[in-house]
Amino acid sequence: MDKSNFSNKSLPINLDSATRILDLAEFQQLSEIPVELEWYANLDNENTKRTYKNALRDFMQFTGICNPEEFRVVTRAHIIAFRNELKKRDLSGSTIRNKLASISSLFEYLCDKNAVTHNPVKGTKRPPVESYEGKSPALGDHQARALLESPKDTTLKAKRDRAILAVLLYHALRRGELCKLKIKDVRQERRGVMHMKVSGKGGKDRYLPIHPVVSGLIHDYLEESGHGLDESGSLFKSLSNNRSINETAGLTADAIYKIVRFYSESLGFRIGVHSLRATAATNALEHDADIAKVQEWLGHANISTTRIYDHRKMRPEDSPTFKVSY
Repeated sequence: MDKSNFSNKSLPINLDSATRILDLAEFQQLSEIPVELEWYANLDNENTKRTYKNALRDFMQFTGICNPEEFRVVTRAHIIAFRNELKKRDLSGSTIRNKLASISSLFEYLCDKNAVTHNPVKGTKRPPVESYEGKSPALGDHQARALLESPKDTTLKAKRDRAILAVLLYHALRRGELCKLKIKDVRQERRGVMHMKVSGKGGKDRYLPIHPVVSGLIHDYLEESGHGLDESGSLFKSLSNNRSINETAGLTADAIYKIVRFYSESLGFRIGVHSLRATAATNALEHDADIAKVQEWLGHANISTTRIYDHRKMRPEDSPTFKVSY
């Protein structure tokens, strides 16, 4: 098995007809696919696949595993030895936990398929969580306002970028979620209110009422771009000099990152896209939003993840320092 590619066996794809019958060779090939590769093929999110693939490749190089079936003889001793090796590399606790979680996901699937009797990662002590506070800094209100106003001119690019920054700051989307937005996704009427359909992690959709500021900025952008009639087209597109915006692909996650980085640096601070998600969550909580509602809004499966975004206790104005009076 090629350790650089966990999914080295490809599934036969029927290109001719949805009703074509598999031939004998294709049927046999499918029956011989190990459940380890079946687990990997079932992962939908490309970022998750990349993370899991890197972790498994690391583990396979450490243990000398060459074939998928060899995972079935892995014991807790192998997992502990791997964990200790990661510690020697001076990796962060979160990196080590993520690698162990990736391996654990595979073994959970193997348990479900009765390929192994237990998950050897369970019970293995993992590095402690360094902090329950998010590492992405939340902006202050004045910084958020300045960022929204930073694309100052009336060009198509400025109107697009203002709309992007507004969607991130008012709706707390992940950058991958923003990249997936289609025109039709921001025209979802529910109970008389326009909503935004967001395709989140794990294939879960959520509907968010569109903030009036965002609605206005999206309208201005689409009016300028002229691609608002393409309901199935990407909402935010790259700008090309050699073809019309109607023929242009949607922005990539890397492009969104560069947009946020450019405007934040122009204001004298340097942040990533995730900081805008933390800013929106913090702002909502500071204005008395119910944390359970914020959890749904962010698309979190567990409310403990939402608490990571709660930066209220970090507000300097609330520090006892400013309560001291002599």
